[in-house]
Amino acid sequence: MSAHYQILHDTHYRYDSPVSLAKQLAHLWPRPCAWQVCHEQVLEISPEPSSRADGLDVFGNPLTRLAFERPHDELKVGARLHVEVLPRPSLDFSLSPAWESTRSALCYSGTALAPDMLEACRYRFESPYVRVKKSFVAFSQSCFPAGVPLLVGAQALMEKIYEEFTFDAEATQVATPLVEVLENRRGVCQDFAHLMLACLRSRGVAARYVSGYLLTQPPPGQPRLIGADASHAWVSVFCPALGWVDFDPTNNVQPGLEHITLAWGRDFSDVSPLRGVILGGGNHDPEVQVTVLPLA
Repeated sequence: MSAHYQILHDTHYRYDSPVSLAKQLAHLWPRPCAWQVCHEQVLEISPEPSSRADGLDVFGNPLTRLAFERPHDELKVGARLHVEVLPRPSLDFSLSPAWESTRSALCYSGTALAPDMLEACRYRFESPYVRVKKSFVAFSQSCFPAGVPLLVGAQALMEKIYEEFTFDAEATQVATPLVEVLENRRGVCQDFAHLMLACLRSRGVAARYVSGYLLTQPPPGQPRLIGADASHAWVSVFCPALGWVDFDPTNNVQPGLEHITLAWGRDFSDVSPLRGVILGGGNHDPEVQVTVLPLA
């Protein structure tokens, strides 16, 4: 049985002074996957862009490039999506190879790697928001004893982050260093995904950042509010025998029918829903509203 969702993602910039020139990159189209299908997608933009180009980024995610060459004092970008999410196959994590052998398989050996292995190698190294440090190896030590199957260790790491960290929307910002997140044990889904990536990559394991949406439930007896949801983030780990396997450390679950995949990359900087450069504008902070509505 699949699940259908209507997703509304609205971003509104109000500028202190007019913007004379702007270029924006939008990751707002769901990525085609074996476990989801996008049946409808509409992008509403105000003011009308001077040019628009739809294509793919270097990671294969749908990407929209927008240019605004006329003065404007606000920008509205709204995505309207109808996505069907399909069940994913259940996996026996104990059948995954030992994490050490997975690390060794991804190391340089002088022989040609298979295409999937070569693709995974780009997710083994540092990226703008994910550092490779001994402190992350130490934090994850109990999850990866010698010989433990890779996915068993990854699941243990997901559980450890969930149990030892507190979700706190006021504790961090986008650029808060991961070592500070590790020290304070507080953050949001983006921080927990980056932390899990840092622990895995510091051990030589390939793992990527996944952005998307999550169906959340309103408090008992209260209606679902438009704009009350938010973008979500989780982690995907590469296992040579089983492919890419997703883990959500914020909720301690394997993503399934309630997770909608938008894009993936090395970290948040690769898949920000909307980012760009502007000339003018002064101070400005975006207002973002996300709604995930289950459809019958």
